[in-house]
Amino acid sequence: MGPETREGGVVTRTRPRLLVIDDDQLMRKLLSRVLNGKGYETIVAQDGAHARELFSRDTFDLVLTDVHMPKVDGIAVLKQIRERDPDLPVILFTASPSAETAIGALQLRATAYLTKPIDPQRLIEEVEKALKMHELARVRKQAHQLVQSGASRDAAESEASNQFDRALAGLFMVYQPIVRLSDKRVFGYEALVRSSEPSLPHPGALFDAAEKLKRWDDLGRLIREKSVVPLGQAAPEVSLFLNLHARELLDETLYDRSSALAEASSRVVLEITERAHLDTVPDVESRIERLRALGFRIAIDDIGAGYSGLNSFTMLRPDLVKLDMALVRDIDKDAVKRRLATLLVQLCDDLGIAAVGEGVETAAERDTLLGLGCDLLQGYLFGRPSAPFIMPKFEG
Repeated sequence: MGPETREGGVVTRTRPRLLVIDDDQLMRKLLSRVLNGKGYETIVAQDGAHARELFSRDTFDLVLTDVHMPKVDGIAVLKQIRERDPDLPVILFTASPSAETAIGALQLRATAYLTKPIDPQRLIEEVEKALKMHELARVRKQAHQLVQSGASRDAAESEASNQFDRALAGLFMVYQPIVRLSDKRVFGYEALVRSSEPSLPHPGALFDAAEKLKRWDDLGRLIREKSVVPLGQAAPEVSLFLNLHARELLDETLYDRSSALAEASSRVVLEITERAHLDTVPDVESRIERLRALGFRIAIDDIGAGYSGLNSFTMLRPDLVKLDMALVRDIDKDAVKRRLATLLVQLCDDLGIAAVGEGVETAAERDTLLGLGCDLLQGYLFGRPSAPFIMPKFEG
């Protein structure tokens, strides 16, 4: 993880260096104590200006910064970091979350947006995840530089292809429940892809590899094939939610009436992801209609995430939409988020569209969404992605 040093020509690594920025001295001490206790090297800055001085003479593996600080706030710190290093993970935290700072964090690709008081276990989980992602980005960058330089280009491409083949061979699906809270029943399960291949350790890396190798069809077909296999184990009224990348709309096998997926179409909700790519799909409306004619329902995700989500209503005319987890997180504490969620749920209700709140982690978030009229919910509070098909937890 940490910065590289050389001794006798051998590259070694020190423990990860973390920078904590907060104008509250007590908070700096508390965070340092938690992080140092986990073996991290923690440097502290009393404000954004102090952090700027440290950046000029030192390097860090991760930055944790308060949002609201005098002179240079956390969003400004994040912007400065992105100008210097687009990959450095940054975790924001605040006692006063707002839609404005949350959107700013999303736009500048913050790794996490936490609310004070910060749960120590949640903090460590986010730090560990961020450091893993940073290491992966570093390895990717090195590999990219190697290929761009022309050194071992064929060997690098061959190894990338071999890694992807191994990932496909080790591909499996996990399923997370979606519940209807009003009668405490399972509405459906979302199928999520995983692989046992260590070089592509999470779905994002797998999808990146598929794009670089131009093997979206191989990945999409295998996911569709494997996702539907255990559906017969679920009750007949339970639906299967399956993520569908916009590029998959170009794959004619998707429309094959004889496929196992099409045969189960009355129970399948195709959830369109990467909506930014829809503009590159010719005749997208007619392709969606072909899927409807086969019996599939259509869902769109990330509504409320701050970009072109609302335009998808017109293009896709979905049966269901998912409220983005950034909107759901701490919605019980944020009046702006509650107002936006209320408007979106009312819009869905007016259009006859079912709204699903995703990323629900607390009972307070659950109760707030239910009070806004959002009865379909998904998140760790009810069950983590696992083998098919666990019974969700309704109490808590």
